[in-house]
Amino acid sequence: MSSLSVNATGGSPISFSGLASGLNTSQIISALLAVERQPITRLTTQQEALQGQQTLLQGLQSKVQQLEFAVSEFSLPSAFETSQTVTSSEPLRVSAATTAGAGVGGYEVEVTQLANSAQRTYAFTSPAAEEVITIGGRAYTLKAGANAKELAGKINSDSSATVYAAVTEGETLVLSSRATGATSGESITVSDPGGALSEKAGTAKEGKNAEFKVDGVAGTATSNTVTNAIAGVTLTLGGVTATGPVTIDVQPPGLGVSSVEAKLQSFVSLYNSTVEEIHKQLTTKPAASQNGVAAGVSLFGDRELSSLLNSMRQTMYEPIVGLAPEMASPFDIGLSTGGATGGVSTRSSIEAQLKLDPTKLASTLQANPAGAKLMLEQWSKNLQGILNRAAEPGGTIDSRITGDGTQIGQLKTRINTMNEMLAVRQKALQATYSQLEGVLSKNSAQSSWLTSQSEQLTKFGP
Repeated sequence: MSSLSVNATGGSPISFSGLASGLNTSQIISALLAVERQPITRLTTQQEALQGQQTLLQGLQSKVQQLEFAVSEFSLPSAFETSQTVTSSEPLRVSAATTAGAGVGGYEVEVTQLANSAQRTYAFTSPAAEEVITIGGRAYTLKAGANAKELAGKINSDSSATVYAAVTEGETLVLSSRATGATSGESITVSDPGGALSEKAGTAKEGKNAEFKVDGVAGTATSNTVTNAIAGVTLTLGGVTATGPVTIDVQPPGLGVSSVEAKLQSFVSLYNSTVEEIHKQLTTKPAASQNGVAAGVSLFGDRELSSLLNSMRQTMYEPIVGLAPEMASPFDIGLSTGGATGGVSTRSSIEAQLKLDPTKLASTLQANPAGAKLMLEQWSKNLQGILNRAAEPGGTIDSRITGDGTQIGQLKTRINTMNEMLAVRQKALQATYSQLEGVLSKNSAQSSWLTSQSEQLTKFGP
């Protein structure tokens, strides 16, 4: 005896048991369907391979687009803005920064006094009852039993206050003007009818201006940030120059070397990771085929990717037509691949991994800024064109991604249709074998009846 229970598409399970033939019809039907399912298996494997390839291409497209964005910055005017640099021989005492149009040359700066704020110091007594204290025209209410820290907190959190407050040991409150600079008379006013504040005699300090000389010419400022001592330069005074003047050196305007270097380093990083990924896909062999279809996902030896990689490499070393020979490619400003050592090429050389020589870059930008600017602009446009044709909408990689998507959709439709047909075939086989078993069962019953009749006739023979 054997039994069969299967699911029919769109209906309840079909089952039959007690087969008269004694055959395992479930196994027979499964074997027949397995043969008919082989085309579906091949199409499913093909669909999975296309989905894997599409995923790889989408990853490469994203990398190439990021690289295109990085290289596009060299075609923008902002990449080559000129700037001035300024240095200080003692930046802890006098630091300097350029603003615009600073006079080129060296300046001797002497600082004899730093700017500070006015101060008044008070002993604080906790009030027995609520009271109001007015400081610099701002009123602050103190509850009974309040301490000096509470009053200081109210003052410091008041954005309109004219003073800062600090609490020292023994409930001592020190008030300082929020602005530095010379003051005279009572610069910090306090009105306290309740007597919570009692000024300590001899502790009041008036505010002072900064006093300095630039190349022997005296000057003053209400702040330690001085903008009117050297045209186009902001000085920050940090201490008096008791041991001698501080030298401030202003350089001529030039290309912003640090800015260009940062952009190039960012490009090199993205370029190397992109080249490495393309090289990896091109050299990874596919897995062995199954059912006549490649089992693994692979872009091994892909001609379009090989062409893209070669074009990218050529833009890095081929001289740009129309430019001076000494400044015709990125190699002329310090970009290069890993060179061969002892006649043996390094991996970075083979895969064209880039390196930047900051020293060569800086010297080149200083010696020939116009030539470097022109070369980088033209190189940027050339490489952008190559990358755009590959990764932008309608480009070679994008078109392949779209094409894979179309094929995946078509295969999905075919697979669904074939599965539906196979379900119909399964129901037909089940019905056929069910009818066969019915006929065999009926014949078996008739055979049994005839046998019994024959036995009866024999028993009552002539």
